Amino acid sequence: MGASALFYLTRLGCSDVVLLERETLASGSTSKAAGGMRAQFSDELNIRIGLECIQRFERFAEEPGAEIDLKQWGYLFLLTSASDRKAFEASLELQRALGVPSRWVSPAEVNDIVPGLVSDDLVGATFSPSDGYVTPEACVHGYATAAGAAGATIVQGCSATRIVVEHGRCVGVETARGRIATERVILTAGVWTRELAATAGVNIPVESERRYVWFTEPGDGLPEELPLTIDFETGFYFHREGRGLLFGGRQTSIDELGPVAAGRLPVLADLGIRTGWSGLYENSPDHNALVGSLSDPAGLLYATGFSGHGFQQGPVVGEHLAELALERAPTFDLAPFALERFARGGARPEHNVV
Repeated sequence: MGASALFYLTRLGCSDVVLLERETLASGSTSKAAGGMRAQFSDELNIRIGLECIQRFERFAEEPGAEIDLKQWGYLFLLTSASDRKAFEASLELQRALGVPSRWVSPAEVNDIVPGLVSDDLVGATFSPSDGYVTPEACVHGYATAAGAAGATIVQGCSATRIVVEHGRCVGVETARGRIATERVILTAGVWTRELAATAGVNIPVESERRYVWFTEPGDGLPEELPLTIDFETGFYFHREGRGLLFGGRQTSIDELGPVAAGRLPVLADLGIRTGWSGLYENSPDHNALVGSLSDPAGLLYATGFSGHGFQQGPVVGEHLAELALERAPTFDLAPFALERFARGGARPEHNVV
């Protein structure tokens, strides 16, 4: 998210900008993401953001100018409960009204899309061919390289430790290497956003949740062009990764996830595990984004709380942050995602969270 904001700041003519990365670019939660991109959401604003972000990922080789290993092989949501069927049918109606090419898939059709799935307990599925997945690290480096070429400064291996506020305004950021004076701070620190915001006297309600993924050896016998497939009730998902599969879920160990995964995709039981890792979701109270700017302290902007779909919304949200920072008219109205919605009692739950 920070690299996207950096790129769009330079695109809007601002090169006097510094990106702080406490380790190396894309080494945080972005590098642990599955890389999905989709417009199959329940919230209208998320659907609109998804549609636009898909188009920007499609054009990424032209702007900012990097290859991101785009695999536009779709998303397939597998549904096993009547309540989820009802919710997804409502989402599908809204998606199609907004131009998403998503469709309902009967249990009998599921194996035409992904052979070998256990489908006898399904009540249906939804599929959109324009969804897919990319390589997250390539996106970060693409944005950063283009921004650096336009004059932005990128400082790696340097932590932000405190947002400095005087008389109700941001005046700087303390770092491990000293203070940077600035009247605008864009806070996109994922699960660490809450900690940094607190140094400015602001409570941003995000909680961390650790998620795990594993990578299989080759030999699954499945088609190369696999959609990112999600067993919605259990959270198990998988997609093609090189010659093997990437898979994960809400479970915290392979011993927990294994029976769930093999119960839906039996071939997994026969595949070796090459490696695995874990990363952090930053969850908001309603599993929807927190994006906006504050008046107290003035000059503090934030984007967090995406609850697992932050990377894929980076192009639109990064541009929005740049526009807010430069006081430009926003391309997308993301005001409904502001923190103030909770004070107004206006939680905005996103149902289709993986």
